[in-house]
Amino acid sequence: MDHQAVLALYDRDMREGARPDGPGARVERVGGVVRHVAGAEGWNAVLWSDLDETTADGAIAEQIDHFGGLGLEFEWKLYGHDLPCDLGARLVAAGLRPEPEETLMIAEAAGQTVDRAELPDGVRVVPATDAAGVDLVVDVHEKAFGTDGSRLRHRLLAQLTERPDTVVAVVALAGDEPVSAARMELVPGTRFAGLWGGGTVEGWRGRGVYRALVAHRARVAAAHGYRYLQVDALPMSRPILERLGFHALTTTTPYIYAP
Repeated sequence: MDHQAVLALYDRDMREGARPDGPGARVERVGGVVRHVAGAEGWNAVLWSDLDETTADGAIAEQIDHFGGLGLEFEWKLYGHDLPCDLGARLVAAGLRPEPEETLMIAEAAGQTVDRAELPDGVRVVPATDAAGVDLVVDVHEKAFGTDGSRLRHRLLAQLTERPDTVVAVVALAGDEPVSAARMELVPGTRFAGLWGGGTVEGWRGRGVYRALVAHRARVAAAHGYRYLQVDALPMSRPILERLGFHALTTTTPYIYAP
């Protein structure tokens, strides 16, 4: 894999050329910034910027004014290769709070070692396509990550209702117990399928369930014609993904502003 070429393609398709991620959302291009606006229940973020030392502070202030005027919290999604080099420090100085750093990881959807992953005995994967399925996904999310899943429930239900061709959600069940869940965003017109929310409840970690859900989504992505899988990996999942053939291209850090 040509890392620099794939990273440039990712920047062009998924950041500078971003599409709205769900019903009611919109992408706005203002000056040197591309931002995603989705209201109180959605994801509001700066996705891409083309800034330098002379324009960065003004662009940051403009985004704070814009989202603050709407009463919305927003995320500035900063990548390790973004300019200027001190953009992270400038965001902190403007009042944004950094969250833990993640790693942008990419793999070919077809022909990966993930295709050989197997589920533990007694565990099966089922699609989440309705409200009951979404409740199972959210239940796993809250148990695995210890965070509130209200926004995830709202967003996933809206996507499955209004744009079902752009999202795949799955749950791993041990009997009737949800033990792991994940989703995949399919962005029409791009070569990237995004893997999101892969989480396993504590008692089932280390037994191959996470790997099996990666494999399941890889097969679906390849069947839909997507070449690459993309993950923003936390430290816990990065080693697993590396063993499955994923490549680290850069880092990404969310900087959060709450009005």
